[in-house]
Amino acid sequence: MENTIYSIIPPLLAILMVILTRRVLLSLGVGIIASALLITNFSITGTAAKIWEAVKGIFVADGGLNTWNVYIIFFLLILGVITAFVNISGGSRAFGEWAMKRVKTRRGAQLLAAVLGIIIFIDDYFNALAVGQVARPITDRHKISRAKLAYIIDSTSAPVCVVSPVSSWGAYIIGIIGSILATHSITEYTAFSAFIQMIPMNLYVWAALLLVLVVAFKGFDFGKMKEHEDRAITTGNLYDPDKEIPGELKNDLPVSSKGTVGDLAWPIIALVAGTVGMMLWTGYKAVGAFDIIPVFENTDVTKSLLYGSLFALAIALILFFRQVSLKGVEGSAVGTAVVEGIKSMLPAVYILIFAWAIVTLIDELQTGTYLAGLVEKSNMPVELLPVLLFLVAGIMAFSTGTSWGSFGILLPIAGEIAAATDVSVLLPAMAAVLAGAVLGDHCSPISDTTILSSTGAGSNHIDHVLTQLPYALIGALAASIGYLVLGFTGSTLLGLIVVVVIIVGLGLLKGKKTESAVS
Repeated sequence: MENTIYSIIPPLLAILMVILTRRVLLSLGVGIIASALLITNFSITGTAAKIWEAVKGIFVADGGLNTWNVYIIFFLLILGVITAFVNISGGSRAFGEWAMKRVKTRRGAQLLAAVLGIIIFIDDYFNALAVGQVARPITDRHKISRAKLAYIIDSTSAPVCVVSPVSSWGAYIIGIIGSILATHSITEYTAFSAFIQMIPMNLYVWAALLLVLVVAFKGFDFGKMKEHEDRAITTGNLYDPDKEIPGELKNDLPVSSKGTVGDLAWPIIALVAGTVGMMLWTGYKAVGAFDIIPVFENTDVTKSLLYGSLFALAIALILFFRQVSLKGVEGSAVGTAVVEGIKSMLPAVYILIFAWAIVTLIDELQTGTYLAGLVEKSNMPVELLPVLLFLVAGIMAFSTGTSWGSFGILLPIAGEIAAATDVSVLLPAMAAVLAGAVLGDHCSPISDTTILSSTGAGSNHIDHVLTQLPYALIGALAASIGYLVLGFTGSTLLGLIVVVVIIVGLGLLKGKKTESAVS
């Protein structure tokens, strides 16, 4: 069943069930069982053993702790506790009151979230959760639905990271590019300069970022997103109270009346400083010299997130006990903060564990390899290579739930095809792979970044997937046309102009009807 058309059945089954049933864990569970059945040729005992192996691998790898996954889980739980302490200390309340005096419109609140998503470009996991913590008090005050906030977060985190050379994504991609250039003896440019030249060619990124701005400025809301926004504006319900919301704290937590903006700002600043500092340190320790690109290429992202969150937790605790000394809150609330903070993040942890398990099994089924093979076997004009790679990368990332896995498989294939046909299309081809992988990541309900974006925003996961999907498809359409123009003309500028015209044109056309809703 491996590396055959049957290998796409489990991910498609899981995704279809998610959309139809809205029950994430059930759908992922069915996908896990289907994957294991195919791998073991429908052996019941073999299927049980394979599922156990996949789940065990989430926590244990190569005879030791799987630090990548375990550290992310700890990071999520610690972030939930930090959020609880910030709320109890009165930081969120104070920041909301401060922001209301300065950010006076729904448009301004959405733009603030978008700007935060763009400037926090170190890592997509960190971006999704940190931006959610900062922006949520402001967007809540302006009655912006949690689904809209999740969309803004998701559409600025991965797109910015994938075009930033000083990020975990950029370092990883530059490393792959370097091996491709060496394999094909290409010396016209270095891996770093190739990455820089590919930035404007990543058309989906610019479509997604521009669309976020159009949505914020023009009130470009339609479909499910419009339903969520209309409910938030008219009733004040930012989400469906009957649905499970990851990262959402109990409303009856004690809140200090003496809290200040600093009670929220300092833990967030500590989180940023601690995480970035640890990324630089772990990269330096691995490289042995402070050379910025190799440092970020070799940084330990999850270890940095864990230590950064512990530093932020220490600051949050100090500020909490300061509120205790000011008689703003009782010291006994520390237990409540820890318990409720952890509980608020458990839904996201459960979904992540199931998603990791199905991704492991899909990888063993070689779903990505099968899809990549379709590109290699296709006999098409070289002008169509960018758009074809864009679409295949999108389908692969959508099916497998991983953009990084798609990078690792398809970038070398793009290099092989370009080297064998026309090396001048190498950079557009690789840029199209990056763009398509981010597109698939945005659309996939089993993507970890999609899960963390809904967690950071405090949105129901399926609500986020269904409200973001139409916008992602608009961006995909604009980018596809842009890649056709780029492929046939060889002009990146013309491709970008086409993307801008399509996105802005749609925003002006549709936004006229809903513009009043954002003021």
